[in-house]
Amino acid sequence: MPPSKNANPMLKPGKKSAEPNYVLVIHGGAGTMIREGSTPEQRARYRAALSQALKAGYEVLKSGGEAMDAAVAAVSVMEDCPLFNSGHGAVFNVAGKIELETSLMVSKPPASHPAMPSSRRGSSITLITHTRNPSHLARALYLAPQLAPHPMLSGAAAEATGASLGVRQADPSYFWTEARWREHRRGLGLPEDPVEYPTLEIPDDTNSETTDVASLSDDKDTETWEPLDLMPTGTVGAVALDIRGCIAAVTSTGGRTNKLVGRVGDTPVMGCGFWAEEWERDGGFVKRTWDRLRGKSKYEGVGVSGTGDGDYYIRRAAASNIARRMQYLGESLGEATQNVIDDLFKEGGMGGVIALDRDGNVALPLNCSGMYRGVIRPDGVPLTAIFFDEQLTEL
Repeated sequence: MPPSKNANPMLKPGKKSAEPNYVLVIHGGAGTMIREGSTPEQRARYRAALSQALKAGYEVLKSGGEAMDAAVAAVSVMEDCPLFNSGHGAVFNVAGKIELETSLMVSKPPASHPAMPSSRRGSSITLITHTRNPSHLARALYLAPQLAPHPMLSGAAAEATGASLGVRQADPSYFWTEARWREHRRGLGLPEDPVEYPTLEIPDDTNSETTDVASLSDDKDTETWEPLDLMPTGTVGAVALDIRGCIAAVTSTGGRTNKLVGRVGDTPVMGCGFWAEEWERDGGFVKRTWDRLRGKSKYEGVGVSGTGDGDYYIRRAAASNIARRMQYLGESLGEATQNVIDDLFKEGGMGGVIALDRDGNVALPLNCSGMYRGVIRPDGVPLTAIFFDEQLTEL
């Protein structure tokens, strides 16, 4: 499938007005879903979950909140939903264990934390096994430079630091779902039955924070839902622009199905699976004056979250490459994201990205059969789509 056939490769904001300009774009993974054999009920279930995530982030932005908090709110909904490869719906590694990854990056320090050094723009963690919502861990560590001065951490020490900051932990059995377990066994050529259910040790209040879609899909004794994506390699992610012009990108994943133990993907690798940045626009006095008359900021910015075969995103430094194309080649957001996705396709990398710039333009290119995706703007209407040739529409 030629990647140029994507529907909605770039979406521009509505007409300029005095209304606050904020936007949220999300993805729930890309690459392995197929239209043939899927049911209307399956597709509606995924789109309902995407809409719920968009609404959660929208409530933060509408009230004047930070882009960082809006992106975390949206990702948290997907982490709580077993339909997506993150948190409760994460895939298993080759040893039958869950190892999660997450990241957060901002284009500039959030207004709520003005003392944050401008050089400190993100935090990522890999090899997570007990943190219920990995995106909460990324936020907590980013906001604690004294406890977590490094841009990337891994494993038990990072989780212990998060727990000391109030980040909720869970027994590993919480992340287990029958659908992902069967995929794990099938991928290794092992019998799927009988299923060995783990001993659940979930706190009593766990379900109070689970999305409605998850509670409707998850039967206590046996799971009645079937995933639309098979043997997923994708992630979930959100990129938000707030009324102060700050862009935040948050990504969370279980990685690749049956990955090697200890494998690190692109989600926690800054510049590969995620990126957020702003820079001063080039140009002389005339151009700067013209930009100012048109209401453009002196700064340009971009936020990116990728999904797909992360090994290729690492090799191509995909996320930061988009920013460099915009900054040094003068490409638009749509051009830069499409060119990077096309380059990945030529190398054999399947997937997609979501991105937005400081002007509120949104890009959602993909080079595969589908990507769970959605956008919400100040009108509060969540627009979603799944397959590559679908337009974003309201459910």
